[in-house]
Amino acid sequence: MPKIAMPRIGVLTSGGDAPGMNTALYAFTKLAARRGVQTVGFVGGYEGLMANRRQILTPRDVDTISNLGGTILGSARSERFRTVEGRAQAAANLADLDALVVIGGNGSLAGARRLGEESGVCVVGIPASIDNDIACTSNAIGVDTALNTIVGACDRISDTARAHRRVFVVEVMGRHCGYLAMASSVASGADACLYRESGKTDAERVAELKEIISKGLDPTRGKQRILIIKAEGVRMGTQELCETLQSYVDQELPGVSVRATVLGHLVRGGQPSYQDRALAGRLAFQALELAMAGTGGVMLGWQPWDTQGGTPTPDAAVWHYPLSLVESRTESLLDGSHPTTKRRVQMMENIAGVLAV
Repeated sequence: MPKIAMPRIGVLTSGGDAPGMNTALYAFTKLAARRGVQTVGFVGGYEGLMANRRQILTPRDVDTISNLGGTILGSARSERFRTVEGRAQAAANLADLDALVVIGGNGSLAGARRLGEESGVCVVGIPASIDNDIACTSNAIGVDTALNTIVGACDRISDTARAHRRVFVVEVMGRHCGYLAMASSVASGADACLYRESGKTDAERVAELKEIISKGLDPTRGKQRILIIKAEGVRMGTQELCETLQSYVDQELPGVSVRATVLGHLVRGGQPSYQDRALAGRLAFQALELAMAGTGGVMLGWQPWDTQGGTPTPDAAVWHYPLSLVESRTESLLDGSHPTTKRRVQMMENIAGVLAV
């Protein structure tokens, strides 16, 4: 009797790394082994796929990675994969595999869509982006851990700010999407939040901050610190903003200093939170099911209730969506026309006065 070939599914991590990527690799590899499927990891994202840099992943290889940040497969942004020729080379390297699972952000998922459409490869996407800038999912792998990191840093900054009566401007990641700034400002009790989606001019933002600082540090208020959280996508640079505010307080509130803290890539690191580990595991499980069934050209989305027109999976909170739909709706999420973006902005406008009280 001829030997039946073991199904083989490729997996890669691409774009900016996010805490929980390793958890997804751990879950996928263990579940695949249990189902008699071999997991083939590609090292270095799409660059590794085009170069055919492979690593067979077994349960032994992933036993200790579920609590690690980053990604053991590495990640990279690839200009060559943006070309038809680059994707054709990638597809050729997948000829002996049954499917490919891509764990990454919106750019990586857009590349997955084109790879599948041009070559017929069965491609399944798992959203992983700390910025939470992917449509058709209410959360992406890495977001919760990033928020916990930001809030922890802001709590520590608030301690020193109160001790010295200071204004702190904390810049967080979010070049095109201000979700991290919005959510962390509420959780950390910030006095103000600056995010690109508000559409305000630099002059309007500065005027509002001056008023917040003046009222907050008025002796009758008794407040010892002002915390301002700023998304990196806001046009005015953090240093320029601090210098502008320092000039103001020097005249109006002598003795008060304005300090800047740019958290930068610190937000990307660290052990994934419980929520990110649970999310990664559940998305990985459904990704394996879809890949084994040959259902490609889709992304898994975490939606406790579906309002995006998705297809349900056996997991009531996980749906899958065509990658083409994800890409188009992500564009509207980032340009401000998507209902989710409008809702986020409206919520922040509603509580802006509360933050500054």
